Amino acid sequence: MTDHWFKPKTYGYGASPANWKGWAAIIVFVLVVLAFTHMLIVRPSASEAGPSGAQVVAFLLLFAAAILAFIRLCKAKTDGEWRWRWGKD
Repeated sequence: MTDHWFKPKTYGYGASPANWKGWAAIIVFVLVVLAFTHMLIVRPSASEAGPSGAQVVAFLLLFAAAILAFIRLCKAKTDGEWRWRWGKD
């Protein structure tokens, strides 16, 4: 039996957490994003020069990669397909 972490939303597109593993995945995603935001944007902003262009580009690329990876994880661990829903079918 497959262990599903997310369930399809009743209204709209996507999924929502179905158990503690889904919530843990969301928390880990947020912590990862906060960690590289701190390393690449916040800490360099404390200096007078601020973050370099390379740091900003690295941040944007890492952020996009993290979002895509998280969406793929959510789709793989969802009980059912992602499609637009108008309520109970």
